[in-house]
Amino acid sequence: MNAPEAELFGHDLSIVSWRRSSASGAENNCVEVANLPGGATAVRDSKDPARTPLRFTASGWAAFRAGVIDGDL
Repeated sequence: MNAPEAELFGHDLSIVSWRRSSASGAENNCVEVANLPGGATAVRDSKDPARTPLRFTASGWAAFRAGVIDGDL
C-alpha cells in the first residue's frame, strides 16, 4: 500500500461526522458522506452503516462526482 492509500485507509471512520443530502427523505435510503483528511471522502449506505464504506482520494471523489453529474455512472 502506498502512502496516500495508507493515509486514506488508516483514518478511523468511527470518529467522523456523516452527513446526507438535505433533499433526502425520511426513508433512510440514501448515501452518507464524511470528509477525511487531505480532501478525501468516505461514502456509505445509510440503510447499512455497518457495511465497509467506500473511500475516495480527493481526485478520485472529484472524478466520481463528475461521472455521476455527467451521467456516465
